Amino acid sequence: MTKNIIVYKDFRDKGYIINPGIKFGCDFAVYQKGPGIDHAPYLLQVYNSTDTMSATSVVLAGRLATTVRKQFILAIPKGNKIDCLALDWWRA
Repeated sequence: MTKNIIVYKDFRDKGYIINPGIKFGCDFAVYQKGPGIDHAPYLLQVYNSTDTMSATSVVLAGRLATTVRKQFILAIPKGNKIDCLALDWWRA
């Protein structure tokens, strides 16, 4: 299975509704109830544990998520486990 399918299945198994996140520049938009019922509170980007992430790409994703009032989550599949890192942004 690809990393995206592994993460998709994990979030679906937890009861979330998953849609493509292309319009937000990420892999998935994650809903608690579903499109048309609620807004997606999370934007999800899937990485391999060996992928490199630049600080700029993380900041860009976080700023976009904040602009559309969503939380940005990095999901990293490791075997049967998914490590998730949720980023919150605030004004100093």
